[in-house]
Amino acid sequence: MRVAVTYEDGEVYPYFGHTEEFKIYDIVDGRVSFSEILATKEYGHDDLITFLYQQGVDAVICGGIGTIAQTALIEEGIAVYSDVMGTVDEAIIDFVRGRLTLKTS
Repeated sequence: MRVAVTYEDGEVYPYFGHTEEFKIYDIVDGRVSFSEILATKEYGHDDLITFLYQQGVDAVICGGIGTIAQTALIEEGIAVYSDVMGTVDEAIIDFVRGRLTLKTS
């Protein structure tokens, strides 16, 4: 499973649509097997979903997200976990342990 977390200076970036970087985690058997930080600078606000889809992302963790973006991610088969704060590494631990709430609409 690939999980993307909005990223800025080690923290979950609070605005999905304005994030300039994602930290991407590969999760295998409930553990992080790989992570990398990817810049989104060549992608505009409306293209972030395409960027994530191209990266093979299965889930997104972010601070705030608008309903249009959230709906578009869900329609692409990307699960959304929003309203998350703190470090990205803490967020991924919470995700793996099932502590984050999945948004369904």
